[in-house]
Amino acid sequence: MATQLEQAVPKAANAKIRAVYGNLVVVEAEGRVVQNSVAYCIRSDGVRLLSEVIRVRGQAADLQVFEETRGLKVGDPVELTEQMLSVDLGPGLLGQIYDGLQNPLPEVAKQAGYFLKPGMYLPALSTEKRWEFTPKVSIGQRVRAADTLGTVPEGIFEHCVMAPFGWRGEYVVEKIAPRGSYTVDQEIAVLRDRSGDLHSVSMQQRWPVKRPLMVCRRRLMPEEPLVTRVRIIDSMFPVVRGGTYCIPGPFGAGKTVLQQITSRNAEIDIVIIAACGERAGEVVETLRDFPKLTDPRTGRTLMERTVIIVNTSAMPVAAREASVYTAATIGEYYRQMGLNVLLLADSTSRWAQAMRELSGRLEEIPGEEAFPAYLESRIAAFYERAGAIELNDGRVGSLTIGGTVSPAGGNFEEPVTQGTLKVVGAFHGLSRARSDARRYPAIDPLESWSKYPGIIPQADMLKMRRLLQQGNEVRQMMTVVGEEGTSLEDFIVALKADFFDNCYLQQNAFDAVDGATPAQRQKFVFRKAMEVVDTELKVQDKAEARRVMFEISDLFRNWNYSAEGTEEYNRWLQAIDEFIATKGQRRHA
Repeated sequence: MATQLEQAVPKAANAKIRAVYGNLVVVEAEGRVVQNSVAYCIRSDGVRLLSEVIRVRGQAADLQVFEETRGLKVGDPVELTEQMLSVDLGPGLLGQIYDGLQNPLPEVAKQAGYFLKPGMYLPALSTEKRWEFTPKVSIGQRVRAADTLGTVPEGIFEHCVMAPFGWRGEYVVEKIAPRGSYTVDQEIAVLRDRSGDLHSVSMQQRWPVKRPLMVCRRRLMPEEPLVTRVRIIDSMFPVVRGGTYCIPGPFGAGKTVLQQITSRNAEIDIVIIAACGERAGEVVETLRDFPKLTDPRTGRTLMERTVIIVNTSAMPVAAREASVYTAATIGEYYRQMGLNVLLLADSTSRWAQAMRELSGRLEEIPGEEAFPAYLESRIAAFYERAGAIELNDGRVGSLTIGGTVSPAGGNFEEPVTQGTLKVVGAFHGLSRARSDARRYPAIDPLESWSKYPGIIPQADMLKMRRLLQQGNEVRQMMTVVGEEGTSLEDFIVALKADFFDNCYLQQNAFDAVDGATPAQRQKFVFRKAMEVVDTELKVQDKAEARRVMFEISDLFRNWNYSAEGTEEYNRWLQAIDEFIATKGQRRHA
């Protein structure tokens, strides 16, 4: 009987190191060499360093090593396999903190201290923990790839134990484990294929990280808004479940903070954070904060539905690529269970820089700013792994991907940003000026855009965008001719644009109410802000207009901090309605 693991056992070939350039190793092979296959560079002390074949030239092959190559030398043996770089999938992933190669870092700390020893690779899933398995199929039933064989409880979810994803055609259930407690490596089912061969199935299976995981009836057009509870995103530049978006911005503009706030408050099932080359200080902050955060959905720790993939800028550059694809594969796995998954990659610029470094060592013809010519296709291939799918049993799952970009000097014309903008559906550009002014989020409403439908009607959204654009034009004119040279009507337009920007688009992340705004409240407050904007002020001069708009701005800010249904909330709402009735008259369409 063939098991899942036995089917994946690689054939080994021998090779020797011919040259070492940092994390790039050139080898001379004696047997067959497979592109993108796993290899092990063996040091003289017997330590085996995990590598990947990234280019084949006859019997010569170029390998990227996922660890420091210190100690490797010319003539050292290399073991080539025909297995792709893969990850373990099964119950026990949620709540874990992995590195790019799926080593569980808490377990690493127990066994190796602060640093993972070279050549040390730990199991991603515990083989000791037992899971309460409940079968969902019966003997004689026909199943296909990714069909649910049974479930186990994992946090607040029912984790689906599925038939192996890589199979083709239908299989007959010959044996299914009764309800009980099992480890991930124990047999829970035996399936028979068309040829009559039997296959043993356990709760865990492996999948190549660079091969998209999508076993479904059909792929759907992403249309359902993903509510992040960040007003400027949901109301003006929305994201949908199964969509893609990017957050470019200069260093220190708040990209990581915005991602962390989104992961905490977004109406999503699973959150996967991939730190692909981020600075160690920011990663440490994430690791310290997330276990302490309370999930607003369950009241328990947020880590129960979070997976963190850690790769800092101090780690080998090749591991950045591994962390990106590892996170994408885990996200696709939970999407196969009919869950909505949000993958946040921070920062894709450092992943691109790693590609540039390896491309230079491969002596490839460089593209713009020395990035490889295939940069855009690699970025597109990553974001294309997002999407909403209808599973074979009718359930719908989604994987939404949001990536930050760190262009040098905040220059959005550089290759990584431009390559990302070509494939994503929403662009949330952060502004240095807004960040320095302590505006959160620092998303620039004049530069950002979205192709997706949101919770606010399209006509209202466009109207407020025009107001912001007109207000900006008046402000620019005022810098030239001064406030005295501006008409009262134009001056009021600028005041109203500032009101909407300051009182609706900006939020206080430290306030329990204003920090996360549900969809229904956003719709109501947006309509109320439009009522203020549509009000023709009864003022005689600019000083009175400024005083009146400052008054309504204060009312709105205090209202934003009030919880719905409270006496304070109703009092502020009544004050706003009185302002609209007494300070002006409503415009008629």
